[in-house]
Amino acid sequence: MLTYPEIDEVIFAIGPLKIRWYGLMYVIGFLLAWWLARRRSRRADTPITADQVDDLLFYGMLGVILGARIGYALVYGTDQLLSDPLYLFRITEGGMSFHGGLAGVLIAMWMYGRKLGLTMWRMTDFIAPMVPLGLGFGRIGNFINGELWGKPTDVPWGFMVDGQVLHPSQLYEALLEGLVLFVVLWWYSSKPRPYMAVSGMFLLLYGIFRFSVEFYRVPDAHLSYLALGWVTMGQILSVPMIVVGAIMLVMAYRKNEGAQT
Repeated sequence: MLTYPEIDEVIFAIGPLKIRWYGLMYVIGFLLAWWLARRRSRRADTPITADQVDDLLFYGMLGVILGARIGYALVYGTDQLLSDPLYLFRITEGGMSFHGGLAGVLIAMWMYGRKLGLTMWRMTDFIAPMVPLGLGFGRIGNFINGELWGKPTDVPWGFMVDGQVLHPSQLYEALLEGLVLFVVLWWYSSKPRPYMAVSGMFLLLYGIFRFSVEFYRVPDAHLSYLALGWVTMGQILSVPMIVVGAIMLVMAYRKNEGAQT
C-alpha cells in the first residue's frame, strides 16, 4: 500500500493568477507534440513541412481545448449545463473529455487539411503519434489533482485515499494511453504505412486501453454504471473507436494505397 502525497494542485499564485499542475501538464503535452512534429516534418514522406507545424499545433490546441470542454459539458455535465449555460465557459472548475477532444481535433484537422489540400485522415496519420504523450501527462495531472480514482483494492501499489486503498487508475491510463501507446505508434509510423493505417491503429489501441482501464476506474457519481452493473460511459464511447479503428486498418491494407503517412 502507498500513501497519496496530497499534492497542492496550485504550483504558485501571483495575485488572482494561479498556475496549476493540470494546466502545466497540458503545456508540456503541447510542447512535446510541437517538438515531435518538427522532427517528423523532416521526413521525406511527410505531408507537413516544418513551416506548417506551428499552424498545425494552433489548430490542434483549439480542437483539443474546445472539443474536450464542450464534449464534457454535453456528455458528463448535462445537468450543470442546463441549469447554467455559462458552466460551459468555467473551465477552471474542471471537466475535460478525451472523446470530446478527439472530435474537436478531427474537426480541426479537417479544417486545416482543406487549407492545405489534404484529407483529414492524411492529417491525423501525421499527428497521431504525437498525441499519446499529451494524454499521459494529462492523466498525471488528474493524479496530482487527486481525481478519477479507481475502485478499492488490496494490490500493493494501491494508494490510501480517505481511509480506503484505491487503484491509481489515472496512472494506469498514463501508462497505457500515454507511454505504451506512444511507443507503439512512434515505432509503427517510423516506416511508411498505408493511408489511414496510423490513424486506425491509434483509434483501435486507445479504445482497447480505455475500455480496459474503465473496469478499475470509478464512474462519475451522477452517471454511475449505465448497463449490466459494470458498463460505463467511457466504455460506451470507446467501443466505436475500437470498431472504426479496426475497420480503418482493414481498409488501409486492403486498398494498399501506398505509404502515405
